[in-house]
Amino acid sequence: MTPHLQKPSDHGSDWHEILSRCVSTGNELAKHLPVQTQTIDQIIARYPMRIPSYYLSLIRSPDDPLGRQAIPSIAELRDTIFPEDPLAEDEQTPVPCLVHRYPDRVLFWVSNQCAMYCRFCMRKRRIGMADTVSEAVMDRAFSYIRDHTKVREVVLSGGDPLLLENDALKRILTTLRKISHVEVIRIHTRTPCTLPQRIERPLTEMLKTFHPVYINIHFNHPDEITPQAARACALLADAGIALGSQSVLLKGVNDDPRTMGRLMRALLRIRVKPYYLHHADPVRSTGHFRTSIQKGLDIMRSLRGHLSGMCVPQYMIDLPEGGGKIPLLPEYVKAMSCGGIIVENYQGRTYRYPAEVHSDSGT
Repeated sequence: MTPHLQKPSDHGSDWHEILSRCVSTGNELAKHLPVQTQTIDQIIARYPMRIPSYYLSLIRSPDDPLGRQAIPSIAELRDTIFPEDPLAEDEQTPVPCLVHRYPDRVLFWVSNQCAMYCRFCMRKRRIGMADTVSEAVMDRAFSYIRDHTKVREVVLSGGDPLLLENDALKRILTTLRKISHVEVIRIHTRTPCTLPQRIERPLTEMLKTFHPVYINIHFNHPDEITPQAARACALLADAGIALGSQSVLLKGVNDDPRTMGRLMRALLRIRVKPYYLHHADPVRSTGHFRTSIQKGLDIMRSLRGHLSGMCVPQYMIDLPEGGGKIPLLPEYVKAMSCGGIIVENYQGRTYRYPAEVHSDSGT
């Protein structure tokens, strides 16, 4: 970094204050990092930029793993191959802001805002929209959930639910808890990573009154796991909230075994269970982040056996046209027969594993 460029500091700052200082224009960004302001502004005219001063302080250059996630690239405008909504979420939205893909759970978009607008976002078509999710929209979603008694789990997503004020989030959780067939509430958030100052005791004390509450957090690189992020996760875990991480496999960010292994170990140290490793979705303007499926399988193979099973996530793809998620695994079974199977272990050695043996005694 050139000497005249400065890094912001957020030590001791309130999360509202940090959010108010987000970088959102090329000229603002150029005060901190060497970027072409005209290029940045050209891109954000279509896809908004928002980088909290906290996260910006972690970026060393626009091309480092954190910079690639936060700073617009001209590749976003050149990528027009993929659709904006390849997973057909809009087609599976029976009422505004509610996606009903699986029989027993729904995804509830409660916000269009995030602390940071990640450049690989699978909802770039809607994230950053100025309008809020109105009370009328919320009421329609609540009515739909009440009327569909097979729905046992509600996933709060967006945008980021934790950018709502505590009172607004409490109203949502209170209404959901009054619906008798809703058993589990899950919150999907990236704030412990991009704005960890948001995680304060009043928030965690409120959340723990609505158990069972699960939170899936989104970390993609070990450099994102700072003391501030670790403290945020500790506050949530100490409130009895089970934490998982849904990472995304991203070219130039974490698409090598060493980085992925460091990330998974670091997550477990801060009491976040690696849950999913998502293959990047084929979303318009994000194609430059996509790796091959084979690379993802190779990385998964590198983790197995070398890391604790607690550290190993499921490698997932989200099928187009609303087909849902399925896991992908390296090929460990090499041959099958009535006598058993031939398998390969993490070291590349093959073993015969016997088939089920039936007793002649009838017992």
